[in-house]
Amino acid sequence: MVTLIDTISERQVRPRHPEKANRPDSVSPPKPDWIRVRAPTSRGYANTRNIVKENGLVTVCEEAGCPNIGECWDKKHATFMIMGDTCTRACAFCNVRTGMPEALNADEPAHIALAVKKLGLAHVVITSVDRDDLADGGAEHFARTIRAIREDCPTTTIEILTPDFLRKDGALEVVVAAKPDVFNHNLETVPSCYQSVRPGARYFHSVRLLQRVKEIDPTIFTKSGIMVGLGEERHEVLQVMDDLRSADVDFLTIGQYLQPTLKHHAVMRYVTPEEFKGYEQIAFTKGFLMVSASPLTRSSHHAGEDFERLRAAREAKLQSAG
Repeated sequence: MVTLIDTISERQVRPRHPEKANRPDSVSPPKPDWIRVRAPTSRGYANTRNIVKENGLVTVCEEAGCPNIGECWDKKHATFMIMGDTCTRACAFCNVRTGMPEALNADEPAHIALAVKKLGLAHVVITSVDRDDLADGGAEHFARTIRAIREDCPTTTIEILTPDFLRKDGALEVVVAAKPDVFNHNLETVPSCYQSVRPGARYFHSVRLLQRVKEIDPTIFTKSGIMVGLGEERHEVLQVMDDLRSADVDFLTIGQYLQPTLKHHAVMRYVTPEEFKGYEQIAFTKGFLMVSASPLTRSSHHAGEDFERLRAAREAKLQSAG
């Protein structure tokens, strides 16, 4: 047998989502007027982008194609994504690159802390790709990043948005011991949609993860979010609220799912602003300290302002109880 190696043709670029490349296109309905945003052009946006690039950092704002990037970066708000730009899972809704990631960068925690200092952030959000290839799912890397920011920016409050650490015994405890101010883990959707939307995860494991954070350290705020428009029913969204409250979750976000490419899960419908307002009102009556529900709500949108409201809500609750 003869093996031919092509050394002449230009190297082909690997698809961003190779597992989706052969799927038929899924066509979503046209976007309604309330979902449209302007392209980012401000000086503040450009300055934030320069700091991110100069430090060789990855942001979920770019990788996930967030519609709020112009607004957030103009205000010097960015969500840093650690452990590379390649995820070991292939969720049907997500635009983050999939495949086998590279080794962890040991200097990344220090680079993140430096960027936080340069941007002068009062509140920072740190998220990551799923790293099922690592024995601890990247838990120690999260902890090192938190500690590095604490050392360089002692007044900055830290919010983390973590994977589920599925089948990674002891990983959660490592992250919680680093004492982030907010521990966020998104359920993403209702249980009936998990097989088609989030097949690598387990709904009740994610709920239990959030509950364990509170059991280990009740002082840490917990947060979770879902997308709507993926085929869920209203009563299922209300059940998710109840499940999260049973886990003592403080903060709920609900936003509209937007299809990144035709190979991703289609938008089944666009939920109206009035429906979002209704979800928000119901969630507050169920006991959440903080709720953000709107078409463009994302986990990290207005995170700093929302953290201050969350802290104030807890203090008011404690005073009324006393």
